[in-house]
Amino acid sequence: MNRLHDFLAGFAEEPGYLDFAAFGPLSAAVLAEEAAQREAMTRARWGAVDRLGTNADRLRAAAAAVTGFRDDQIAFQPSTTQGLMQAVFAVTGGILVSPAEFPSLPTVAVRASEALQATAPIWLETDHGRVTPGLVRDQLTSTTTAVAVSAVDARTGYVADLEGIRQVIGDRLLIVDAVQALGAVDLPWTAADVVACGGQKWLRAGYGTGFLAVSDRAANRLTPVLSGIGGFPDGLAWDEVPEPAQGALGLQIGHVDQPAAARLAAALEDVHDAGVPAVAARIAGHVSRVIELADEVAVPVVSPRTPAERAGIVVLEPRPDQLTALTAALFNHGVSVTIRNGAVRIAPHAGTTEETLALLRSALLAYATALRPAGR
Repeated sequence: MNRLHDFLAGFAEEPGYLDFAAFGPLSAAVLAEEAAQREAMTRARWGAVDRLGTNADRLRAAAAAVTGFRDDQIAFQPSTTQGLMQAVFAVTGGILVSPAEFPSLPTVAVRASEALQATAPIWLETDHGRVTPGLVRDQLTSTTTAVAVSAVDARTGYVADLEGIRQVIGDRLLIVDAVQALGAVDLPWTAADVVACGGQKWLRAGYGTGFLAVSDRAANRLTPVLSGIGGFPDGLAWDEVPEPAQGALGLQIGHVDQPAAARLAAALEDVHDAGVPAVAARIAGHVSRVIELADEVAVPVVSPRTPAERAGIVVLEPRPDQLTALTAALFNHGVSVTIRNGAVRIAPHAGTTEETLALLRSALLAYATALRPAGR
């Protein structure tokens, strides 16, 4: 419990912030790490540069501890999208993916197909954006070699059944965008062959941070098309161009941003020390509270209500003619959320305070009051 308490003490965002699915304000541990790295780079004391080079190893260990992959199966990436691009460009054959996914996945599938013609997207029809094992099973084809999915859908908040999808796809590769899930929900990550995750949302490590995890099966099948000097197997090589390293390391372009790796390592260590189940449980409790507050004023909740199908996202969808009133109420009460395509996405974190939830309740009550006919 003390470790969870220390984790929660690392939140310093302003009251009313409920937009972690868009961006997670930097944690205290990450800020401290950033300051330490900046000091090392500024002073450049003897040995400091060499010590900076150990941050990638620290990141691999931290990501392995949280995901269940081995250290050597993990490599730094500057973003989720670049990690997905590395993986998808490396696939040969058809990739089953929904066009309704967050744009990163369908975009990299199309770009890889246009550039290499060694792979092609196979468009998956979903249940209102939800990717289920049954839908995946029914739409597999003889040319499908990989399936790509978001662990948590950014629009609906739906949690994909990774183990179920793993069972129905057999020996095909499972590529997972984890950015809306890692640090928010406890999932069986090793059911996937590739996991790409950025650190700027639930992990609170800031932009420019991310990693790619690659299973042994994927390492044997992926062709490292975009491998650069960061993917050399034995460090920098002169006067020759060596073959890319096997697995995750070979799917790197340049040298690792070591300070960014340190920030992400600190964030992952924070989550691991607090306990992934404990952090997920706190978030789940706050999600339940948000749903209750929405129900209190009869705002339709269109994201999943079943605990097993939801992560840290609650989506409200008022009538189109009522959206402006809800937007104004949230703005006037200082509540930060994402409003897009007629829906309001609310994303609390483990450290979300009672003060923040009270601001949300006040905003929703003001919205409900504004809709009442005069004299009632």
